[in-house]
Amino acid sequence: MRARGRSSRGLCWPHAAPWSTGHGSTDSPPGSQPMTMMRAVVQTAYGDPQRVLELREVERPTASHGEVVVRVHATSVHADVWHVVTGLPYVLRWMGAGAKRPTPAIPGIDFAGEVHATGPGVREIGVGDRVFGESHRGLQWKNGATFAEFATVPASILAKIPVNVDFATAAAVPTAGYIALANLRGEATVQPGHHVLINGAAGGVGTIALQLVKAQGAAVTAVDRADKLPPLRQLGADHLIDYQREDVTRSASRFDLIFDVASTLRLADCRRILSERGRFVVIGHDHYGSQGRRLLGSIPSMMGLMLRSLFDRHLPKPILDMPPKAEVMRELAARLADGSLTPLVHAKYPLSRVHEAMRALQSGDGVGKILLVP
Repeated sequence: MRARGRSSRGLCWPHAAPWSTGHGSTDSPPGSQPMTMMRAVVQTAYGDPQRVLELREVERPTASHGEVVVRVHATSVHADVWHVVTGLPYVLRWMGAGAKRPTPAIPGIDFAGEVHATGPGVREIGVGDRVFGESHRGLQWKNGATFAEFATVPASILAKIPVNVDFATAAAVPTAGYIALANLRGEATVQPGHHVLINGAAGGVGTIALQLVKAQGAAVTAVDRADKLPPLRQLGADHLIDYQREDVTRSASRFDLIFDVASTLRLADCRRILSERGRFVVIGHDHYGSQGRRLLGSIPSMMGLMLRSLFDRHLPKPILDMPPKAEVMRELAARLADGSLTPLVHAKYPLSRVHEAMRALQSGDGVGKILLVP
């Protein structure tokens, strides 16, 4: 579980009527009054996504100073979204999501789309530009209102989508790419010739981390379920391990970095496979509540690792200054443009099938990202 912080303005609780199915444009025909409504997934409370998420017709957002309205073409479904929809662990409700109910009421954080309108003070981005990014300016545990046909976003944190990249590919990158890049810095920086183990390599973060590490000239051992391993070989993994058949902590190899996306490894067990200066990085994953830590989730264990890093050579010192989102999005855009980063998309669903998308996320059966396509 990656802790986040405040967000920019988003849609608040809408007065909405039930939405009938259909995928026609919400723009008005020539000569009529401009349409002000859109389809969006609305979260009515904290709880089971199958119960609290509804597709409705709501008012379109408008851009304030420094913001743009984006026509969302694709938006990502991932663990951060699940946490805010369920309100688990409970502490995140007081970390920005909303103490009694989620605010704003529309889930979603990262996206790709086309600029539909600009607010005052926006100069670097114009109507018609293809852009991608996250909808929050800072770090967050909060809905970002991208599970909708339109969303407002601070223009300063967006990047333009390279001409050779489609919307779905771009939408698979922002949050997963930010997490991967932010955690492969400082003492966890990978050097040419390093040997890196990625545990949980088939997910959104893992598949991007694998490509970032390979681009640095390192060898990669990818760990995941057997049926999810073949695509990882295509991404450049040098060695593959099925965790259901082999205990990676008993490997004869020594690793300069263990990047534990799945959060299933213990440092005590991994010491024997770390090199003398090897680092152990845990991303933090609550496994969709299956471990029963409903109040604080993985926060205590992550805080414990941060404290131990002060005297344990295998734990990198915490980096308190997270990289600016605009800077990260520009780097990710450059990697997409030059082909060194190609995110995998497992499945795409329309907004009307958001329940299926959330079930697919929780199943953990896919390789890469799950997207909603408004």
